[in-house]
Amino acid sequence: MQDTTNDPILEVRGLRVHIGTPRGVVRAVDDVSLTIGHAQALGVVGESGSGKSVTAKAIMGMLPRRSGCAGQILFRGRDLLTLSRGERRKIWGTQVAMVFQDPGRSLNPVVRVERQLTEGMRRHLGVGRAEARSRAVGLLAEVGVPDPERRLRSYPHELSGGMRQRVMIATALACEPDLVIADEPTTALDVTVQRQILDLLRRIQRDRGTALMLISHDLAVVAGRTDRTAVMYAGRLAEVGTTKTVFEAPRHRYTHALLGAVPTIDHERHTPLRLISGTLPDPVDPPAGCRFEPRCPAARTECGTPGPVMASVGHDHRVACCVPVPTAITTPTAGGHDGR
Repeated sequence: MQDTTNDPILEVRGLRVHIGTPRGVVRAVDDVSLTIGHAQALGVVGESGSGKSVTAKAIMGMLPRRSGCAGQILFRGRDLLTLSRGERRKIWGTQVAMVFQDPGRSLNPVVRVERQLTEGMRRHLGVGRAEARSRAVGLLAEVGVPDPERRLRSYPHELSGGMRQRVMIATALACEPDLVIADEPTTALDVTVQRQILDLLRRIQRDRGTALMLISHDLAVVAGRTDRTAVMYAGRLAEVGTTKTVFEAPRHRYTHALLGAVPTIDHERHTPLRLISGTLPDPVDPPAGCRFEPRCPAARTECGTPGPVMASVGHDHRVACCVPVPTAITTPTAGGHDGR
């Protein structure tokens, strides 16, 4: 797939999200900048609490009430943060859609699949009931739901977890969006179904030419299924580049440690994994400099105040690290990344 980063469909610039809590203000996202090109797949990975889902919610306008958002979120050149809620509603669900991690909560349990699939089409695309139903049948078939005519009459609880997630994907595609955000789309599914759903998302993304933001805490999820990968840690961007480069030659100490902690097919059965010591910093009172510094074995004085800045270390490869991993050191790739 050609590199389209110079002509992004989505560009996040200096995004900051602060959320008020009883303990104080949490800087959930702190100066994050990302781009997604047309028909491009971007993986966003990191531990729980890294800010990846909050970034997605900021794009979709789903932040909690006690939150503040600053920076720019440019979709096709328009800053979503400057638009009225009415103007943003015309974009959300139609041009930008989201696949949530738990379809059991996202789908209405008392509404049949047909209505949930056709409602958006009728409202936003202006199609009649018969055409919307015909499109719904085609969407269910496209996402691999057997006997789609019968499934339209089902309630969500009558479907398996994998089938519900396929319905969620079909719902997200109903209005033919240009960008789909999938936030941990396989968390509640078993391993076999997980792979089917992830491969389905990638196939649909390629076939339709849709841009995709795939969010996961699991490195293996984005390996081989995205063009570029962004690694987040404690609300900040640690590393971003092509998926092949990030997995085969990570430069940030956190990315390198993450990949080193993933078991590979040739891992000795009784050999312990290389775990990352320590825990994520307090989100209310994070370190002034590099937020990974307390857990980093290579940390130096300069990692404190003021800490690292995002800098280029190669073509389409940027890292925020004062002591980047030498290029001669490689790491086993998670999930057997094949560069697809």
